[in-house]
Amino acid sequence: MEQNVGGIDRVVRLIAGAALIGLSVAGVIGWWGWLGVVPILGALVGWCPVYRLLGIKTN
Repeated sequence: MEQNVGGIDRVVRLIAGAALIGLSVAGVIGWWGWLGVVPILGALVGWCPVYRLLGIKTN
């Protein structure tokens, strides 16, 4: 599994994922806000399966 997510992309994914989870915990959005876990995991691992399918690399 070759990394395909770069530094700036990782930061954006972490912020977006945390924001979704935070909004869900605060009750602003529903349970689907917990899907913010997905971009956080992608940022931590450095790999995105959608990027692989599309041939995108941001690193």
